[in-house]
Amino acid sequence: MGKTYRIKDIAELSGVSTGTVDRILHNRGKVSEEAQKKVEKVLKEIDYHPNLIARSLALKKKYKFITLIPSFAQGEYWAKLSEGINKAEQELFSYNIEVDRMFFNQYDKSSFDNLIPKIEEADCQGVIIATLFKESVIQLTQQLDKLEIPYVLIDAFIENTNCIAYYGTNSYDSGYIAGRLLFEQIQPEDNIAIFRFIRKGDMHSTQVMKREEGFRDYLYGHDFLGKIYPVHIHADESEENKEILDSFFATHEEIKAGIIFNSRAHVLGDYFRNQDIDRHFKLIGYDVIDSNLNHLNDGYITHLIAQRPEVQGFNCVRALFRHLVLKEKVEQINYMPIDILIKENIKYYNNYI
Repeated sequence: MGKTYRIKDIAELSGVSTGTVDRILHNRGKVSEEAQKKVEKVLKEIDYHPNLIARSLALKKKYKFITLIPSFAQGEYWAKLSEGINKAEQELFSYNIEVDRMFFNQYDKSSFDNLIPKIEEADCQGVIIATLFKESVIQLTQQLDKLEIPYVLIDAFIENTNCIAYYGTNSYDSGYIAGRLLFEQIQPEDNIAIFRFIRKGDMHSTQVMKREEGFRDYLYGHDFLGKIYPVHIHADESEENKEILDSFFATHEEIKAGIIFNSRAHVLGDYFRNQDIDRHFKLIGYDVIDSNLNHLNDGYITHLIAQRPEVQGFNCVRALFRHLVLKEKVEQINYMPIDILIKENIKYYNNYI
């Protein structure tokens, strides 16, 4: 067991006053550069680690973080991210960390906008923001900057914000990789479809736009000669989607490949299975959720691109904790691995996690 050092002990070893040590350890008040160096030298030699739990409890300081993410049903992508948030909150319970949740409809920009005043008025010390609606997110972050409330971004990085951290994939690179995966399954002159989900307000989420940009750049940089057809469908209206897709495929029988840039590739998988369409259609989607896995295994989805949402959720809460409680510098941009999954390797994906 290592020795427990008191402020008095550190002061004696450093040759400075206890008040000076206290100011340095708690980052309050000014001290001379010479005293700072003496104390830091001793702290390094004794491998000093403050008892942060005791300090937090003694000060009785509470930290409330707000997460602003899309509402979800069990098993969906955002449910997995929420699991990571829950795990971080449980682990940080002893530090008086509390996480409040606010939810918006990811297909309706106004539902996000309606939450901005509530966040501005909330008594919170940090905010985690899903960046689906770029302009609205910028509006919110500008207000948080004025209030000096730190925030973390997830889903897609937005430049010209003062976020302390971003956790997620490089959306452009993710789309670029998807372009390669699809192009290698078709002929250069083949036509393809991009399936988009109808939204109120912003036509696309920030992440989806960056993914599509990367996707198109790969194709047009590699002698793609076909046409790209956008197909707009609904998130949860299967009957209307059936009519839209029936009409599209009746007039574009030649199209045998496509992509969805979010976690709802299973919507197309359901359609193909229900219509008893053969498995020759090459469909690429995103995210490891059960409904997508079912269609990866049965052949209606050829590839899934994954990004560990549960790890993102966990790390976002930890980033605010490190910044506010531990006073540590947090890396601003934290790109997650871009995982490419097929039927043959999916069963190993969560091993040892």
